[in-house]
Amino acid sequence: MNLETIRIEKEDGVGKIILNRPDKRNAVNAEMFRDLGEAARIVSDDNEVKAVILAGMGPVFSAGIDFTSMGALGKVSSQFFRDLAKKSQTNYGLLENMEKPVIAAIQGAAIGAGLEMTLCCDIRIAAEDARMGLPEVCFGLVPDLGGAQRLPRIIGLGRAKELIFTGKIISAKEAERIGLVNKIVPADQLMDAAMEMAKEIMDNGLIAVGLSKKIANKAMEIDMDSVMEYSILAQDICVRTEDMVTLFQRQMGKKGKKK
Repeated sequence: MNLETIRIEKEDGVGKIILNRPDKRNAVNAEMFRDLGEAARIVSDDNEVKAVILAGMGPVFSAGIDFTSMGALGKVSSQFFRDLAKKSQTNYGLLENMEKPVIAAIQGAAIGAGLEMTLCCDIRIAAEDARMGLPEVCFGLVPDLGGAQRLPRIIGLGRAKELIFTGKIISAKEAERIGLVNKIVPADQLMDAAMEMAKEIMDNGLIAVGLSKKIANKAMEIDMDSVMEYSILAQDICVRTEDMVTLFQRQMGKKGKKK
């Protein structure tokens, strides 16, 4: 299925959300903000999709905001701008909040709004040639799509402040060193690596994976006692699923074979 700026593909239970403005280096415009939300809803509601990969068409994941639209934004009312920004934040958040694992496959560059999109994903895999950063302050702007909130949770407050305050662009190797990406691979192996990761996750209990994702996200937001109670409620769901019985038997079978 194709939206105006995004393609949706399915392969072996994996839903692929592919940014599709390669001639604009997948720069994010108003239509892509809208389409991203629609794509996230589609794959989230599709029972055939067990895991999701977010990628970009062409050599660049996303160069960030389409600056050709920035001049127009300065002419709209504050209320219009704030409503648009809120809707965009909500659409980004759908990647983070869906009960399916989301893997970002980053090639070329993930800059500004492009990087902020990947921060909504659970796992980030980057090509060796990838570069990434949040240069908003260099343009007199702030990261307003969750970057200033999510980046500290991923790499720590001090390192996040350095990247945000300087606006510098870092290499994939540096991103891996500071924990911004989970792994780096040769560019021609990027999608294969993302698919391999997706299939490894899909081999487990998908209800448990989805609930574990929610617990991990909640752990960054609420107190320990609350998240521990949340974990109990999630576990109560898991122990009553056929998934748990099947996977428990499979794991016990593996242990029996080792003996």
